[in-house]
Order: sequence, then structure tokens, then C-alpha cells
Amino acid sequence: MFLMAARDIVFDLDGTLIDSAPSILASMQAAFDGVGLVPCAALTPALIGPPLVQTLRALLPEGAGEQALPALVEGFKRHYDAIGYQQTTVYPGVQDMLQALVHMPLRLHIATNKRIAPTRRIVEHLGWGGVFTSVHALDAYAPALVHKAAMLQHLRYVLTDPVPLYVGDRAEDAEAAHASGMAFLWASWGYGGCDAPVLPANVLRVPLQLAQVVHNPLGQSAMATP
Repeated sequence: MFLMAARDIVFDLDGTLIDSAPSILASMQAAFDGVGLVPCAALTPALIGPPLVQTLRALLPEGAGEQALPALVEGFKRHYDAIGYQQTTVYPGVQDMLQALVHMPLRLHIATNKRIAPTRRIVEHLGWGGVFTSVHALDAYAPALVHKAAMLQHLRYVLTDPVPLYVGDRAEDAEAAHASGMAFLWASWGYGGCDAPVLPANVLRVPLQLAQVVHNPLGQSAMATP
């Protein structure tokens, strides 16, 4: 990891800061139950990450047709926004990492595929209201953005940092950071696991390692953009 000059650190949410799999999968199951359908694949944490509509579309059983999708989306939103989001848990070490980072001359942000409404509820629920300078989601833009790369490309030119840092846990996160010109670190504790599509030096083994890198950048090897 190179001389850490970043002053804007942008985090993915699901799989990076929080383990939202139990809550998301429960809300997906509730949505399918509500329309009397059975998903065509097992509801596992591997589904977490892509935009909601994309995931639910992929889970439609044969013969269901696109006409079932709006009801599934609304069913998920009702369940997740009312009670599902409260089942979110913070990964071990993340709270300590954030506490360390907020005492440094940094600006912390969230950029997620999750909808903006539950994202804000989760941030407040976890007591992170004063931690993050800004929170971004695909549907927070008008018109809504189609993928994370577009969101990071926007942030790349809105943030004052010449080379912001993005922290995520999936290949999509690494690709989006690369497309936007951001530096990237892989959160190996998330849904993407340890098989990172990045250089070993760009892999965070535990959350607090990020705070150590920022605090003592000269002791690190080169962190390249992916």
C-alpha cells in the first residue's frame, strides 16, 4: 500500500461495513411468499451486492414473467424498510476502525447499491449519523444511476481529493473503482471472501488495518489503483 494521500475514503456498505445478509434474505423470502412464488435459486449471501431489481429478476421462477417483478420489489421494500433493516449487524472491528478514522483529517462517505431510504435508516440505527460526510445510492440521483461505476465516476469529480479511496468487498467494487480512477482496497471479510481480484498489497485482512494504513502511510508498500 503506497503513501496514503487520500483524504476522502468512500465505503461500500453491504459486505464491507455491515453484514446485511440475514435481513436482506429474510425480506426477499417475505417478498416471494407475498406473491405466492418460489425463487428459482437458494437465497444465499452470494446474492448480496447487485441492485435489488437485478437480483429479484434473476430469482424469478420459470414462467413467472416480468409482470411479477413490481410486486416482488414492493414486497421487499415494505418488509425491509419496516423491520428488515434492523437485523443488520456490524462486522467485528468495523466500529473500532470508524472510531479511529473520525479522529483523523479525513472525510468518510458511503456509496452503495442499496436504496437510499434504508441506507439512511441503517446509518441512523447504528449511530453513524455523525460519522459520514455524505451517503450515496443509485436511486438518490435523478435519473437513477444504472450501476456503481457511474456513481463512483460522479463522486470522483465531486470530491475534492485528487485520488479518493474506495473500500469494497466484491469484484464489482474493484471494477467500479478502476473505471472511476479511484484507488481501491478489498475488504476480505465481506461477501467476496479472500479471493480478491487485486494485488495482495491491496487486501485488508481486518477492518482496523485501514486505520493503520492511513495513520502510518510511509510504512506501507505501494497501493495502486486496480
